[in-house]
Amino acid sequence: MRVRTLAVGLLVGGLALTACGKEGTPGDTGSQPPPQQDVATDVKVADSPTFDRIKGRGKVIIGVKEDQPGLGFKDPTTGKYSGFDIEIANLVAAKLGFKPEQVEYKAVASAGREAAIANGNVDYYVGTYTINAKRKEQISFAGPYFTAGQDLLVRKDNTDITGPETLKGKKVCSVTGSTPIQKVRNDKLTDQIVELQTYSQCVTQLDQKQIDAVTTDDAILKGYAAQESTKFKVVGKTFSQEPYGIGLPKDDKAFKDKVTQILQGALDDGTWQKIYDNTLGKSGSPATKPTLDKS
Repeated sequence: MRVRTLAVGLLVGGLALTACGKEGTPGDTGSQPPPQQDVATDVKVADSPTFDRIKGRGKVIIGVKEDQPGLGFKDPTTGKYSGFDIEIANLVAAKLGFKPEQVEYKAVASAGREAAIANGNVDYYVGTYTINAKRKEQISFAGPYFTAGQDLLVRKDNTDITGPETLKGKKVCSVTGSTPIQKVRNDKLTDQIVELQTYSQCVTQLDQKQIDAVTTDDAILKGYAAQESTKFKVVGKTFSQEPYGIGLPKDDKAFKDKVTQILQGALDDGTWQKIYDNTLGKSGSPATKPTLDKS
């Protein structure tokens, strides 16, 4: 299957992508692994039912994606997770006082994220999770820890699709429940919309010429294009802003404040930049530090 091909491609090639080599951009750190996080000790988060639940269990359960190269990806051979989102998730866990062996990842598809958080199936969620008002009705967010933009992935030889204004009559695919597919529908960019469970399934259909384009955040699409650079390309004309947040249980302000504090510390001491350069940054995309919403 194509999904397996993509996965194996990543395994063999990693994200050894073209690096521009400029200061502050991917490539500066070569193939160095992401920085190891020091595990905090004697951590307390007063009045946080989420933290109390984690402490009582003795491990933290983190909701993630597992099919997004450079962001959240599960190696099909080793079962290990990697990517920018995974390292942000690990950073939070370490600063909450949990060692790597006390971390459990749980893959949750986009459509199931709010329910997984609200039901306590995961303690927090880190997986290209755009902050918006509708989601805030059900959960809380810390962040944004990254800002992406919606773009289009097409076959390399495609010359018809040059931006969102050229999608009329084209088959466009994204993940069920995602913000990008809602934007395509709301903006009436095309009436031929294909919704699947994962982006890998969309990319497979693109390769098989069953659809014309995949749409989601440019960070995700560049990961796929980098793996199969002779087959796919990113149009490069973003048409949204997607602020990624860490999904948290609603009405646990103490936990949100703690996670926000952890993120701000990583932005201030250079940890965020190191994580980016050694994961998603290997795609060649430059990094822009986000400004956290502390309201």
